[in-house]
Amino acid sequence: MGKTMLWVFFGLIMVIAGASSALAHQAGGVEVGDLETGSVVGQPFKELDVDAELYAIEIGNLKTWYPPMTAIDFKVRAGRPVVIKVTNSSTAEHGFLLTAEETQSAPTVLKAQLVLKPGETKYVGIPTSDLFYATSGNLLKYRCHLHPAHVGGKLIMIK
Repeated sequence: MGKTMLWVFFGLIMVIAGASSALAHQAGGVEVGDLETGSVVGQPFKELDVDAELYAIEIGNLKTWYPPMTAIDFKVRAGRPVVIKVTNSSTAEHGFLLTAEETQSAPTVLKAQLVLKPGETKYVGIPTSDLFYATSGNLLKYRCHLHPAHVGGKLIMIK
């Protein structure tokens, strides 16, 4: 095999290796669903522990996601996917956006977005590897993407 052919072969191997490693962080991505039929990386939501519960609430004229700050300690939990239960406890439709866009702008940045009707509950599942790869720090923000004036919150990841 000549040097030119060897370099072409080596380049092809690098492209293939690069493609598979670039996809490794996309092990499952963000999944949204209900408790009975939803799943993340092949694991049904109903078989996983819920790591956080967030509620769209109204306090007088204030519309907010509660609690305003949530922490998940990854030092003491297994490497299973993260499951977040989101419930709209208010009287109007609300959006839910969980993202790291404020701290990272790569195309692979974590972004979970959904709309909840009054009284509706959905589950958001995120593989831990995707969660860590898609965030440069230890902070994700959540808010109502439909109503920018509503108060959001922060999800802190203790690594």
